[in-house]
Amino acid sequence: MRTPAGTECPFYYADFHRGASRQECRLIERNPEGGRWTPDLCAGCAVPRILQANGCSNLVLEARVHKGILGMGKRVAVRARCTLSSQSVDRPEVGCGLCHDLPISLRG
Repeated sequence: MRTPAGTECPFYYADFHRGASRQECRLIERNPEGGRWTPDLCAGCAVPRILQANGCSNLVLEARVHKGILGMGKRVAVRARCTLSSQSVDRPEVGCGLCHDLPISLRG
């Protein structure tokens, strides 16, 4: 579904049918410590970019609302984990490096 920021995200949901006014981020909602999501957070969220760059089925994302200093500068903080290698993924756009062979141009 297209987010308020104009990007496609499978975790964003909106329902405006027959007078309903419901918007939510299901990725943040499934995290008990996710925080309070607002539609403006979609503009700076990295999840659509990560999913476009990395379609690995072993990549699991977790997101929460990160409050800046004195509550200003809220943003979505994303963590990634690989279920195959059971490790944290530092660069989710690229992946853990164990699931798929990287092209020569991306190897370190």
